[in-house]
Amino acid sequence: MKLIFTSAARADLQSIGDAIAKENPSRAVTFVEELETRCRALLDMPLAYPLVTYRKERGIRRLVHDKYLIFYRVEADAIIILHVLAGRMNVDAILRLSE
Repeated sequence: MKLIFTSAARADLQSIGDAIAKENPSRAVTFVEELETRCRALLDMPLAYPLVTYRKERGIRRLVHDKYLIFYRVEADAIIILHVLAGRMNVDAILRLSE
């Protein structure tokens, strides 16, 4: 199984890093690395995290890391990271726009 980051997920990680870097550039790097490590850990147990209730039909799951939510979908041969978003954001609207 492989891990694939969508362009939206990559942009999310970049935005998170940029926001943290304004206050602490070195922490920005390590925090984005933490998020990426959590994503890679999904390869060991991809079904360990719950389906998003309002997106069950799409197979979207959610992993929480600190104040961030990692949204992903498990496919036959890959885990697709869809978005990495701050929990305070309107995630439903963002996920709807991503469909």
